[in-house]
Amino acid sequence: MARRASAATPVALLPTDGDAVAVVAKFFRALGDPTRLRLLEFLLHEEHTVTECVAHVGLAQGRVSTHLSCLADCGYVQVRRSGRHAFYRVADPRVAQLVLLAHALAANNHTALCACHRIPEPEAADARVA
Repeated sequence: MARRASAATPVALLPTDGDAVAVVAKFFRALGDPTRLRLLEFLLHEEHTVTECVAHVGLAQGRVSTHLSCLADCGYVQVRRSGRHAFYRVADPRVAQLVLLAHALAANNHTALCACHRIPEPEAADARVA
């Protein structure tokens, strides 16, 4: 039975060499940081400046810029420069689908996820500032 792909979003598969799983794992690790995920969610519906992102997550501008650079380097967001300002937006609409699906799955598995002790809690380095 053949897998069907939507005409609007064709499925592109990685080469079947040994690195494919590592690349997919890295894809998810980029989303595994709470600050990066919050920034990505903030950018789902419209583009924002770094200043707006800083206000949203409550971290220092340098930390936010580092996270935005990571998201851009990994292909999740795009940056548009206009004068001294940088505007970030989600690079691919499928990112929104992925984030919404992740929220739905996390909601359905909330109790199990909270009880899981095998996955460490995020480090406090990027905890919101008071």
